[in-house]
Amino acid sequence: MRTSAPTASGAPTRAPSGLQKRVLAGGSVGQFIEFYDFTLYGLSAVTLAALFFPGASPLASMLSTFATFGVAFFVRPLGGLFFGALGDRIGRRKVLYITLLTIGFATTMIGLLPGYATIGAAAPALLVLCRLAQGFSAGGESVGAPAFVFEHAPLDKRGFWLGITLSATALPSVFGGTLIFVLSNVLSPEAFQSYGWRIPFLLALPLAFVGLWIRSRTEESPAFQQVLRKAEGREHAPVREAFRENKVRMLQVGFVMGLTALGFYFLSGYFVSYLQGSGGLSREESLLANAAAMLLYAVLLPVGGIVGDRVGRKPMLLAGSLALALLAVPSFSLVTSGSLGLALLGQSLFVLCLITYGGGCYAFFVEIFTTRTRFTSAAVSYNVAYALFGGTAPFVGTYLVGRTEVPSAPGWYMAVAGLIVFVLLIATRVPETRQRVDVEVAR
Repeated sequence: MRTSAPTASGAPTRAPSGLQKRVLAGGSVGQFIEFYDFTLYGLSAVTLAALFFPGASPLASMLSTFATFGVAFFVRPLGGLFFGALGDRIGRRKVLYITLLTIGFATTMIGLLPGYATIGAAAPALLVLCRLAQGFSAGGESVGAPAFVFEHAPLDKRGFWLGITLSATALPSVFGGTLIFVLSNVLSPEAFQSYGWRIPFLLALPLAFVGLWIRSRTEESPAFQQVLRKAEGREHAPVREAFRENKVRMLQVGFVMGLTALGFYFLSGYFVSYLQGSGGLSREESLLANAAAMLLYAVLLPVGGIVGDRVGRKPMLLAGSLALALLAVPSFSLVTSGSLGLALLGQSLFVLCLITYGGGCYAFFVEIFTTRTRFTSAAVSYNVAYALFGGTAPFVGTYLVGRTEVPSAPGWYMAVAGLIVFVLLIATRVPETRQRVDVEVAR
């Protein structure tokens, strides 16, 4: 089995080069666009439910909308497998061109779709097809961009760099939520329902072209170029090698990333509708509260990365999972209190738990694998976790509230998940990966 070995810490780090800065910018922009496309669906769930899934029961319409939200996640592992293997063969950079363009195009198509009243059952069917295209491409983008940044990052600042990259996943909620808020206030309710909701979706393709331009000014990392040189003339089967060499590590990444997927998509994909349905707030209040919480997440996640660079990944994982186990229920209870101030306080408390955990998990899930099969191994385990836990979070949250009539029921689900992961971190002996280097590359 190929392994990664620790390197000496404390060596001075040179200032990042122009190329490294462009890689960081390209990775962050790609993550912004990917999550912008996914987040828009959650932010627009109430509108989409009325247009594409009209019915007598508002609960049934919302469940149908969130089921379609989850469909994109269940195709992500296939996209991760396809693009991961391709990225380990031909390079991360080329694959990231394809994924970014595909997800931008699919999101723009959602903004052009006619509703159920116009074309009947074909409307939700086409919406599902667009979500499938989003999910397939996101399966590569979501892991390829962090892996690309990781392989260019200074050794002792990997957590910080990935914190910056992944903090871009929170900004779409701020940008998209603010945009929807402005449009819903500027336009009449009829105009917003007719065409106003489409405008944020139509911006996806122009944003994708901006990301492509930035990525065109980057190149593959020296570590990956070295792996390619060593592989010349030899068979390289990333999928077979990943499952043969990394089964235990992929399982560990699966449950580690499953918890952050659940938490993040509760926050970004569910809370806006949750605040309206269970918290009794207006759409505008819900959007503002959630945008503030997501901005806090974006600002603090790099700080979590800095702490993880100093104390290690595993202490952050243990502290974060325990915090979620203890504080999720109080957080969700505040969110559904009916008060805008308390709702913001509850989301902020939840964010602090998530960024503590994120200070460990976002570097861990790519750092644990070697360069040769990093993209494939991380993409499969990451996307399976996001499919099982992230993609189902809004649906499960809506179902639990409807079934139990207890507004804080999703918080109990989150708390139990945090406790299970805390136990698994100890029981499966998850390794410390801070400042590991690829032995095969270092030779």
